[in-house]
Amino acid sequence: MKILMVLTSHDRLGDTGRKTGFWLEELAAPYYVFKDAGAEVVLASPKGGRPPLDPKSNEPGFQTDQTRRFEADAEANAALSATVRLDAVGHDGFDAVFYPGGHGPLWDLAEDPASVRLIETTLEAGKPVTLVCHAPGVLRHAKAPDGRSLVEGKDVTGFTNTEEEAVGLSQVVPFLVEDELKRNGGRFSKLGDWQAYVVADGLLITGQNPASSGPAAQRLLDQLANG
Repeated sequence: MKILMVLTSHDRLGDTGRKTGFWLEELAAPYYVFKDAGAEVVLASPKGGRPPLDPKSNEPGFQTDQTRRFEADAEANAALSATVRLDAVGHDGFDAVFYPGGHGPLWDLAEDPASVRLIETTLEAGKPVTLVCHAPGVLRHAKAPDGRSLVEGKDVTGFTNTEEEAVGLSQVVPFLVEDELKRNGGRFSKLGDWQAYVVADGLLITGQNPASSGPAAQRLLDQLANG
């Protein structure tokens, strides 16, 4: 089993002067769900090399057993320092694709033709795609084979408007994940802020927030096991 994880290369939080990037828990928790199940994991990002970590995600209040495990894992850090360029990989040779969130993807992956193509072709090949927290926002330009929005008529979730409000970034992000999924015809559902919640609709799996990233990875493994 081989899984491609796609991380952001974007490190600026709008015009705030603050840094952003990927959210550590959303990489670490799924990474170990996959590794502990015996999967090979390959990391990719638009620019390749070491992607930017949202510094807030490594503050003590947001650390977990899995983030500490990742930080202490030399093999994992070597892989993170040498992500492959996204435009150099496709779904061939992989069983599934997983997108961690963080605010960064809203700026780069959401507009990246290579990301759109990867999502579309992976699903068309009958392989699952999982996106958590802000990452479902990268579906905004993805199309189904009939040309309609990929999320139209599909059950989806993602970082909610109230969660974005709670972190004070509703006026900073280029778009709100919940609003964008709804605008494209997705059947958006959610639980209360910060509760783990995963939605699967066929091969498309989405998770609401950081706490949903490990459960979403497990749902992906279940999907692979059950065909």
